[in-house]
Amino acid sequence: MSGLSGRTAFVTGATGAIAEACALQLARDGARLALMARRAEGLAEVAERIRAQVPWAEIHTFIGDGTDEQAVTEAVQGAHDLAGRLDIAFATVGGGGFRPIVESTADDFRDAFESNVVSAFHVIRAAAPLMRPGGSIVCLSSGAAVLTFRHLAAYHVAKAALEGLVRSAADELGPSGLRVNAIRPGLTRSGATQGMFDGGAAEAFLPEYPLGRLGEAQDMAGAVGFLAGDESAWVTGQCIAVDGGNLLRRSPDLAPLPVVNANSEGRE
Repeated sequence: MSGLSGRTAFVTGATGAIAEACALQLARDGARLALMARRAEGLAEVAERIRAQVPWAEIHTFIGDGTDEQAVTEAVQGAHDLAGRLDIAFATVGGGGFRPIVESTADDFRDAFESNVVSAFHVIRAAAPLMRPGGSIVCLSSGAAVLTFRHLAAYHVAKAALEGLVRSAADELGPSGLRVNAIRPGLTRSGATQGMFDGGAAEAFLPEYPLGRLGEAQDMAGAVGFLAGDESAWVTGQCIAVDGGNLLRRSPDLAPLPVVNANSEGRE
């Protein structure tokens, strides 16, 4: 165990691949885990896999939808009450689908905003009052917040808004000693994106990734561990790209694509 020993980390969307990989890293670093997701069975499986690799891990689970304000508020309070402290909050709930903008509806954009932005707002609003100075809130953004992608407009706009929320929250919460940051994954293998990997579409992304490969969930864990710990004590309001260099280039032109969940976390 290392620098997060004794601290409590709350993670939403914990059955998503990136959330699980990052929770595993936080447990390895000594944090007490409070994991939230909608599916009890999935949460139990995640907790079991983490314990198999970190036998000393203290893991607690909370069932609830990350877009439900009351459920998030109650889970955050429950996480705090485990040991009388809340030190880290990792908001991962999100997602989106491929659809041409002229075929999208206003509800498509509302749903994307609710899933990607409001879910993170619930975590920030509930967690911040319970955190001591030094507390860290991390949100899961996407390279799509910066790079446009044909037929992914609602998701692009929502993730851009999420990064605006991160900057605003960092500015307001800074005087309280709290930090708010985000990571921006590139295309990362997960349950939501596996179809793109299996179907060969992912190969079209490779020329746009200078490091020559696409992402795995564990690639995100180091960045989240850094933002959660004292090593980033003077870092706030930042959105760190963990994308193999994709933001140096562009998004591939793959339209038309099927309507699928485009994100690597999802509301699981």
